[in-house]
Amino acid sequence: MKIVKEALAGTVESSDLLVKIAPASDLTVIINSEVIKQFGDQIRSVVDETLSALAVTDGLLIIEDKGALDCVIRARVQSAVLRAAQAEEINWETLR
Repeated sequence: MKIVKEALAGTVESSDLLVKIAPASDLTVIINSEVIKQFGDQIRSVVDETLSALAVTDGLLIIEDKGALDCVIRARVQSAVLRAAQAEEINWETLR
């Protein structure tokens, strides 16, 4: 998917995260988290898997995590990407 505009998904409430996405020439993911030392690798893994499933190859993602579970991370990243790509047709099989 091609990122064509800026978009947001999520909140900065406890157990949630805020995903900010914007167009860029390459793929850059910045993760800020209260639990980065304990779960940083897992958060990065879920984000990378989700972006790969959606075929995102470029864009700037800034993630402000407040202890979100994997399913929440996946849902917020998917929502932000779909909004930023202005997706009109969604391949539901790539989302889980």
